[in-house]
Amino acid sequence: MIMRFIFALFIAIPILEMVVLIQVGQQIGALWTIVLVLLTAFIGINLLRYQGLSTLSRATWRMQSGQIPAQEMLEGILLAVGGALLLTPGFVTDTIGFLLLVPLTRQIFASRLMGRFKSFASANVTGGGFSAGGFSKGGFNTDMNSDQSIIDGEFEVPKKPLSEDKLE
Repeated sequence: MIMRFIFALFIAIPILEMVVLIQVGQQIGALWTIVLVLLTAFIGINLLRYQGLSTLSRATWRMQSGQIPAQEMLEGILLAVGGALLLTPGFVTDTIGFLLLVPLTRQIFASRLMGRFKSFASANVTGGGFSAGGFSKGGFNTDMNSDQSIIDGEFEVPKKPLSEDKLE
């Protein structure tokens, strides 16, 4: 089902892009259409750089405070997709790319995707579910002191045995 949808997108998006480019080219001329496509790519790259650094600094802050930067990692992926769409010539992909680069819409996309990932994880983790604090009972144990299977001890490498001729 998902593969058919992705395949349909790979067919429909380029056709839609050609139609829009032809329509815009007829209205403002071919040269101005090319200039506009290049301008959106230039603006998009600069916005991508700024938003990428901002997301990276938030992820670094979260890691230093002992939190997992899941939202920031997902936003980084969305930024990469948005940047790739902005480099693809066309106005439809540029529009989607800009939506992924604008912080408000990117965070909305990321929040919805996080919700889907959490529900997917809770349905697929046997014995427990995933929550904001980690895996619940039956999943992974995060308390290091409560694991009863750990035995504290010391280990020494045995010395080489003496050969029999030295024993005499």
